[in-house]
Amino acid sequence: MPNIKSAKKRVNVIKTKTLRNKMIKSNLKTVIKTADAAVANNADNKQDAIKFAIKKVDQACAKGIYHKNKAARKKSQLMKQLNG
Repeated sequence: MPNIKSAKKRVNVIKTKTLRNKMIKSNLKTVIKTADAAVANNADNKQDAIKFAIKKVDQACAKGIYHKNKAARKKSQLMKQLNG
């Protein structure tokens, strides 16, 4: 446990940021799985599901949770699934 006041604060800030990042990552994984299922089942809303998943990937990239190259790779994979 840290003794210095600023170090104690950093522990709390890191804990908060970790929870926020975990929440966003979990939601993103759920959205991507939903999009995958929509494409696999050839559902009527597969276009919308992919579009929403790409939007969420972009948001995660903007918040610094995904690296820009990983976001680009994910978006590319999603579009490949839709068009393939």
